[in-house]
Amino acid sequence: MTLSALSSDSSAKSSNLIYDLHCHSDQSDGILSPEALVSRAKAQNVSVLALTDHDTVAGVARAQQQAQVEGLDIIPGIEFSSQWNGRGVHIVGLNIDLASPSLLSAVHQQEQQREERAHQIAEKLESMGVARAYEGARQHAPEGVVGRPHFAAYLVEQGHCKNIAQAFKKYLGAGKPGDIKQMWPELEEVVQWVLQANGTAVLAHPKKYNMTRTKLCAMVADFKEAGGQAIEVVSGKQLDADTRDIARIAQKYSLLGSCGSDFHSPGGAWQELGNFPKLPESIEPVWSSWQ
Repeated sequence: MTLSALSSDSSAKSSNLIYDLHCHSDQSDGILSPEALVSRAKAQNVSVLALTDHDTVAGVARAQQQAQVEGLDIIPGIEFSSQWNGRGVHIVGLNIDLASPSLLSAVHQQEQQREERAHQIAEKLESMGVARAYEGARQHAPEGVVGRPHFAAYLVEQGHCKNIAQAFKKYLGAGKPGDIKQMWPELEEVVQWVLQANGTAVLAHPKKYNMTRTKLCAMVADFKEAGGQAIEVVSGKQLDADTRDIARIAQKYSLLGSCGSDFHSPGGAWQELGNFPKLPESIEPVWSSWQ
């Protein structure tokens, strides 16, 4: 890991740096290679980038190598899938030890779960008339594990849907046949994976779970009790009201604040690298714990 931007003698300048601590490459469900992702981050004036692919760290070393060329800092990261009360929830691990035996074991477990999940999704889609669903999705994920975006691309390619959004609305989104999450480990276990890898456990994009505020706070309380340390106060180009609300929740549960684009592919200004509101000044940033 390169942490020149995070050293104690540079803390005074940290407010001028752009931190993007949540993004994806083609090693999971992103479009760009790790190298192209880093180059795009540099072009977007990102100073510190965390590559947080879903349940894999396969692209981190490549991102680190490109970062040396581009002149920015890379934080090793991952976005683990978990569940809380039967709901799919994502936990980002930041500043993790890539050599941690616990981390490597967790990644292996999740990769197996993702592969099994992909076959289950394929079976659901084939029962709905989508031929060779797994094979088709695999063609859209030549390097990484097959996920829902790859099935969505195949559904569009085969004419079952007009676009990716429709594929999720009809087949793959929350509550649809292809939304299979019951196999994910419990939130508490995933938080421990991150802590055992000497990382910082972050609750990802809390406003995307479509929970009532009461349920969201209950989940945050459980996350905190499990050892969670931070929450994404800012996730992409969100509403100012959402930022203020999550900031209040972060303060209520004494959590650090993280921020990121959740970038997957070019073309969406709402999820462009580095293009999101700053953390509120009232929130202690997650990177302060690394200095």
